[in-house]
Amino acid sequence: MRQRSTSRAFYELISSMRFAISLLTVLGIASIIGTVLKQNEPYNNYLNQFGPYWFPIFEELGLYAVYNSAWFLLILAFLVLSTTACIIRQTQPMLKDMRSFREHAKEASLAAFQHHERLRTALPTDNAAQKVQAYLAANGFQSRVGAREDGVLLAAKQGSWTRIGYFLAHAAIVLICIGGLLDGNLPLKMQMALGGKTTTSGNQLISDIKPESRLGLDNWSFRGNVFIPEGKSSNVAILNVKDGILLQDLPFTVSLHKFHLEHYSTGMPKRFASDILITDKASGKTVEKTIEVNKPFEFDGIMMYQASFEDGGSRLHLLGHDLRSGGKAPFPTDATVGEAIKLKQDGLDYTVELGSFRPFNIENMANEEQVETSAVARLEKHLGSGARSVSKKDLRNVGPSFEYKLRDSAGQAREYQNYMLPIEQDGAWYMLAGMRDSPAAPFRFMRIPMDQDGKPDSWFAIRSMLLDKSRHAEIASRFVATALGADAGEKVRARLHETTQKTLELFALGGFESLGKFIESTVPAAERDKAADVFVKILEGSAWEAWKLARSAAGQPAPELDQKLGRLLRDSLNATSDSLHYGAPVYLQLTGFEEVRATVLQVTRSPGKPVVYFGSLLLVLGVFAMLYIRERRLFVLIKHSGDALVALSANRKSMDVEEAFLRHRKAIAALLDPAATPPAQS
Repeated sequence: MRQRSTSRAFYELISSMRFAISLLTVLGIASIIGTVLKQNEPYNNYLNQFGPYWFPIFEELGLYAVYNSAWFLLILAFLVLSTTACIIRQTQPMLKDMRSFREHAKEASLAAFQHHERLRTALPTDNAAQKVQAYLAANGFQSRVGAREDGVLLAAKQGSWTRIGYFLAHAAIVLICIGGLLDGNLPLKMQMALGGKTTTSGNQLISDIKPESRLGLDNWSFRGNVFIPEGKSSNVAILNVKDGILLQDLPFTVSLHKFHLEHYSTGMPKRFASDILITDKASGKTVEKTIEVNKPFEFDGIMMYQASFEDGGSRLHLLGHDLRSGGKAPFPTDATVGEAIKLKQDGLDYTVELGSFRPFNIENMANEEQVETSAVARLEKHLGSGARSVSKKDLRNVGPSFEYKLRDSAGQAREYQNYMLPIEQDGAWYMLAGMRDSPAAPFRFMRIPMDQDGKPDSWFAIRSMLLDKSRHAEIASRFVATALGADAGEKVRARLHETTQKTLELFALGGFESLGKFIESTVPAAERDKAADVFVKILEGSAWEAWKLARSAAGQPAPELDQKLGRLLRDSLNATSDSLHYGAPVYLQLTGFEEVRATVLQVTRSPGKPVVYFGSLLLVLGVFAMLYIRERRLFVLIKHSGDALVALSANRKSMDVEEAFLRHRKAIAALLDPAATPPAQS
């Protein structure tokens, strides 16, 4: 008996409104999380975003794939169970109430209605009942007469079908949840739990992925991405599952003929579309179609959406500049985006991993204060601009750029971003070379100044001379000869030569940072600013001599110092100092490229979609029925004594209920006693 009572209590709990509302609240919160937090991203992205502390916590909670998490699907299943139980529990009493006329209602109950009034009748009871019943029928009421000792009660009703809205709305919730379960990864979880399917790493060839990481054509629900470069084809979709992937075989092959990409003036994509050819594996049937955003295409029960686009393996032509002291001449090399190449020139032992390539970059180059949180502001900050703006815009295409990782023999890597074309800043032109130690950090940009010919060759020549220790003595001698007149004593010359050579040695070790540390450790605080000025002047003079020496070695005439060359010299010193913290022995300059685009199509097989659509239709009909079908019950009690009582009830209070009651009361009063004036409402 106790077990039956417990089961009954559990049934009443899951079929109660409070339980269903609690589930809907949790689902609402989960949906907010799934909307705010981008779903199904690679786990490295979440690790970089949240850090090592919160990342595993959010992973255990399943927040990276909320709609596919076990707890979310379990809540959906309980909501289906709860709503179904609620429908079953309420069906019988609701149908009984819909069929009931309540013709046995007591007079005291009717008199307690908000809308009621007592009348007088001058007609016999049967005659008055017939007239009232005819009036009710003419006004759309169904009525039933209940005889009693003191007279008759006419119980009428209309709009009882409003209750059907309850069934439709609740059935809609059940269908939508079932559709969500069908289109979720519940089938995938079952295959992984019972079918021996396991995820695998994405860093391997598709042909090398084992059968246990592949899903067959009989998989009846999936959602994945198809990556297709121009001129290539694919017949598998990639499903991201936690920190791994699964391959989903498709019943057709998709070939990409051409990818179209248009942009707004801001650089944001305006339109991107794919001209594809679909070939059915079984029949050989082919279909040509252009898919673009918000214009999907369905083939063989699989819907294809234009999701995004990526680089499809563009061929980059690079020129490697050796940044080591005494480095060799630049060397050309070619690389393909998405692949890795080895650098073995002149003792180098590095691997270049090409990450991404952008054929153009739209940046706001307005010379005003920029918003610090924007990408343009970060770029301006690294460029050294002291003027930033939130209103004025000067959008420019600053040219192609590419990103890559340079990995040493020990496996350590840094990430780099280099621009192909020079960028104008404060009246001068610079080549930008960015570096960061981790994907979570912003790029720090080194500005390589361009010479009169629009090339970075002068900077590389100056840098090579300044960092070559074997040249320091010669540079110091040339600087002393230029800086001091013929009447300067040998001690003064020797001291300046020693200071210059020491300055060059310190600068070659760590740039301005090494000089700063030396000044702090050897010069009193009151004299440090003056000492710094002296060292800077020595460096500038030495750099000028190094430049002349480099041009002489190349068989070129000596430059003539002017304002522009003076700025170029100072910029060269700044760039040389920054290059010592660049973290790489080589700088890769992009000299040309052959762009290849790729489309990313999202493919889905959704057996629950028609179920969800049908449930949505039922939900609309149910809400319409509950809001716009009005249930009203009108009672007319006619007594043998000549007294009468009219009462009206409605399922919802509204302004027209009062008007309807007054209208029916007036009409019924006229039927019962045509010669009398209806009394005031009691």
